Amino acid sequence: MATTDTQPLPERAQAVVIGGGLIGCSILYHLAKLGWRDVVLLERSELTSGSTWHAAANIHGLHDSTNISRLQHYTMGLYRELEAETGQGCGIFQPGSLYLAQTEAREHQLRLQAAKARYYGMNFHEVSRVEAEALHPLVDFSGVRCIMFEPQGGNVDPSGVTMAYAAGARARGARILRDCPVTATRPEADGSWTVETPRGSLRAGWVVNAAGLWAREVAAMAGLRLPLVPTEHQYFVTETIPEIAALDRRLPSVADRDGEYYLRQEGKGLLVGAYERDMRFWAEDGTPQGFGHELFPDDLERIEPNMLRAIARVPAVGRAGIKRVINGPMIWSPDSAALFGPVPELRNYFCCCGIIPGFSQSGGLGLLAAEWMVEGEPHLDMFAWDLARFGAWADAAFTRARVRDQYANRFKIHFPNEERDAGRPVRTRPAHAMQSALGGVFGLNYGWEHPLWFSAPGEPEAETHGFERQNWWAPVGREARMLRDRAGIIDISNFARYRITGRGARDWLEALLANRIPETPGRICLAPLIGRRGGIAGDLTVACLAEDDYLMVGSGMAERYHKRFFDAVPLPPGTSWQSVTDTMAGFNVAGPLARALLGPLTDADLSNAGFAFARARRIAVAGVPCIALRLSFTGDLGWELHCAEGDQMRLYAALLEAGHALGAGPVGSRALMSLRIEKGYGSWGRDYSPEYWPQETGLAPLVRLGKPFLNRDACAEVMARPAREVLRPIEIAATIADASGSEPIFDAAGRPAGRVSSGAYGYHVGASLALAYLRPEIAAGTALEVMILGRAHGARVLAAPAFDPEGRRLRL
Repeated sequence: MATTDTQPLPERAQAVVIGGGLIGCSILYHLAKLGWRDVVLLERSELTSGSTWHAAANIHGLHDSTNISRLQHYTMGLYRELEAETGQGCGIFQPGSLYLAQTEAREHQLRLQAAKARYYGMNFHEVSRVEAEALHPLVDFSGVRCIMFEPQGGNVDPSGVTMAYAAGARARGARILRDCPVTATRPEADGSWTVETPRGSLRAGWVVNAAGLWAREVAAMAGLRLPLVPTEHQYFVTETIPEIAALDRRLPSVADRDGEYYLRQEGKGLLVGAYERDMRFWAEDGTPQGFGHELFPDDLERIEPNMLRAIARVPAVGRAGIKRVINGPMIWSPDSAALFGPVPELRNYFCCCGIIPGFSQSGGLGLLAAEWMVEGEPHLDMFAWDLARFGAWADAAFTRARVRDQYANRFKIHFPNEERDAGRPVRTRPAHAMQSALGGVFGLNYGWEHPLWFSAPGEPEAETHGFERQNWWAPVGREARMLRDRAGIIDISNFARYRITGRGARDWLEALLANRIPETPGRICLAPLIGRRGGIAGDLTVACLAEDDYLMVGSGMAERYHKRFFDAVPLPPGTSWQSVTDTMAGFNVAGPLARALLGPLTDADLSNAGFAFARARRIAVAGVPCIALRLSFTGDLGWELHCAEGDQMRLYAALLEAGHALGAGPVGSRALMSLRIEKGYGSWGRDYSPEYWPQETGLAPLVRLGKPFLNRDACAEVMARPAREVLRPIEIAATIADASGSEPIFDAAGRPAGRVSSGAYGYHVGASLALAYLRPEIAAGTALEVMILGRAHGARVLAAPAFDPEGRRLRL
């Protein structure tokens, strides 16, 4: 039994990590490894208390997300390095993992992961049934369509890994204080934090919330609410199985996700775990402070259906007795991904909470967290895990509903474009009911319901999901062709909007963004936002409405993310910026008949002479005051109309009525995706991210290095280098499925050539299209292979966008 820790508390630290579980110790280790020696970890009890000690501790490398695969691959390789470095055993067993596909959809998923593994040099490949039976003779492979093998898969010892991180951190000068609960955190004017404990207080440059089951309570000390809720989770270990005892090797683990269980060897028996449909929440109102190494009563009846499927696949499980049952807590976010990154509303407060497959991800999370604090930005784009993806709208009811869905469907495939209904709706605009009556099928964008597509009479009223083209493919095509041929009305209320006002408005925007900001009222520019490493952190549209009044429009899902950058640039005296996303709404009227649709509704001159492309004006449309921008993300003649949210329904009704006479109507975001890819327009979060440099994205002409702006020096440094890859349009010979993003691309010699950033069918041009990052030397016309569904599909590089490469339609 560990002795009581009575070390004195230091007065200062570069960072204080709160929580001595797996993740907290990994972050401490990586902070010290990157050179921060004056770092401290505070643990309320003993290391591994909470959920670390009882974890099944499986490790695997592949994930549907490419960057998560990268960090998991790093983690798997790190454990042996930790053992060699510290002398602390990590209990590493890597007999490999077998992945089984019982359905066509699962086979598509596994084949796509195998293609990614080939692209990134990871070991994940198909094996025959004969090979699989030799690897794991206890498995009945009946009904299995496809089997993949990951040789590095396996498991580790939870306590061993945590102690190895701790030992490595201490060896580099970090300090760990056990039996030292944090009782308060208080922000100071200089951005540092006072952290209070029963042993006194210390001043920390950064606070890191890695408190696991207590993350909510630690966050509350800083006035922060995190969307997290714990659940129970069970697995059991069998008695010795004679067939295993007779072997002189360890058996690979089995990932039978269609069976909804996981299975691996433990000792001379088997460990079987499940995420059951009849799940249980725990400690919804707060994790008990005295909880530590306790477990819950067994309740195997809840996972009996999963157990029976495991027994059918591995009959030896059914013949063995149960040695022990582990029923312990886990804490979940609404999408089961980590809540990761600096809190945008607080200075120098970092979160890393809600991690489910922690032993596959601990090393990568620790490294990226340390990079973010020490270097200002991680080397991988982790927006999918950034806590900024949730706002205050992710309340307790939403979190509970989503966690229930995530837990019960843990092994269900999350298909491209899939929208799950749990916890919705959260936020709706006034036009939502009208759009529903028009057949709207909705998705979720930063809490807002927004129309994906509209079901016409005789068309499906709800959408199906899968890797292949689904039932919404034809309705989306109808909308896209309508807009290209006549006109369409797209709800863009989910865009983020900001008003920048005051005598220093232009100066602040100049200091923030890389492009020159217009000073003449009515002028518009597209301006990149640059990250700490010189990449594209955002692309924003800026309209000068008056000398000291600007409207800025950006990605709705990135609103909280972008706040970090906006707050990094001091506001001049008498200047303010504010988000008006919640109080404004808007529509994009686009297509060759857009002027004919809008003309009767306004007294404004919409001719090219009166309202040129890339200009902004205040106009009234059907009596509704609007800020009109002559722009369109579709690549057509069009206007964005931004109005007060209270006027949305009146404006929408007028636009729909005027459009009806022209054969125009509502268009959803799925059609917009197709149209912008036809035009070759990139989208932040898909085609643009901090990982990509301006000259790689095509945005270099919008970067003015001759002026100061946020992260200008880093931008100049990367722009002086040759492009590593270049964003190009490609056409793919696909007939049953289209690229959606992250599909690997190979050249004719089988070498990695690039990867898809986004894709869709181009209904106007009649071709399956994608935007892809390719090696710079790959020329237009080059034949390539795109791994859609994990299988090679012929493709060719286009010299220009498939639609209107000269840009004539924008200027009609």
